Amino acid sequence: MRWDNPHRDGPGAGGTEAALFGADVVTRTVDTPDFEGITFHEVRARSIINRVPGASRMPFEWTVNPYRGCSHACVYCFARRSHGYLDLDTGTGFDTQIVVKTNADLLLRRELASPRWPGHHIAMGTNVDCYQRAEGRYRLMPGILTALRDHANPFSILTKGTLILRDLDLLRSAGAVAEVGVSVSVAFLDEELWRTVEPGSPAPERRLEVVRALTDHGIGCGVLMAPVIPYLSDSPGRLRATVRAIAAAGATSVTPLALHLRPGAREWFTAWLARHHPDLVGHYERLYADGAYAPRWYQRRITRQVHELAEEYGIGPYGPGAHRGPGLLGARPACAPGAESEPGPVQLTLL
Repeated sequence: MRWDNPHRDGPGAGGTEAALFGADVVTRTVDTPDFEGITFHEVRARSIINRVPGASRMPFEWTVNPYRGCSHACVYCFARRSHGYLDLDTGTGFDTQIVVKTNADLLLRRELASPRWPGHHIAMGTNVDCYQRAEGRYRLMPGILTALRDHANPFSILTKGTLILRDLDLLRSAGAVAEVGVSVSVAFLDEELWRTVEPGSPAPERRLEVVRALTDHGIGCGVLMAPVIPYLSDSPGRLRATVRAIAAAGATSVTPLALHLRPGAREWFTAWLARHHPDLVGHYERLYADGAYAPRWYQRRITRQVHELAEEYGIGPYGPGAHRGPGLLGARPACAPGAESEPGPVQLTLL
């Protein structure tokens, strides 16, 4: 197992040969039903604010990832390849060998206080889910959110996890001092598809309940409808049903993304496809013949259909009052003229 990864780039980086983790690694297995088959590797990270490579298509520049690997076990997850950087398996190992940066919250507070940190937006949940099951055991996010709030640093969270509801008060208090975005990932409603393609994640209906709960507590929540899976979740009827449910849950916005298959994820997804839908293997070989991304005509078709449905159901593609910016951002709506000056709900929206 290789823990000294030279590819570290963050505000605390001392050079290209700096190690990602400290030398001490504690490996634990937990004998409870919730964590059956999962091994935790507890490490002390050397840096926690990570810079996104310049060639990335991501609309943000900085991320915080308290975990590596993800028990959601989504067969399409693009982050699988990053597990190989540590000589860990990118298939089953990605799902069951979870690296926990036990000092993430303390390290973040130190890096935010550095005079070299300019206060840029930080995205979380964009590599692996920061509210996966491990968070219930290690409770790193309350400290992370508290540090971001105390430094009034803008941030966003993308999650499939229901555990985010534990931190409602922290999200509200952070949204009072900085731009904050919350988005839940709900790509489809089909239960059989969910059980095979996202087997370790909460069911889509439970995620929609998270959207409802956030909305009920005055926290606007966008939905990332991703990935739309060709031939399995992209029929007009399924897209309509999903957008209708997203709107009914009170989402402020819906943003579709077609499935992309980067190296690492591509091999794992293709093996899954051959087991569960062998008749589609040839279709995928043709659709993704030119690389990791579906053809532009396909992406545009899905985007157009979802945006038209979103408008029909009254939420629009970006949601009321939302604006485009460098990341998943949100804003507190101003009080209407003449309104009383008591605090209103914090509006957290997807870009």
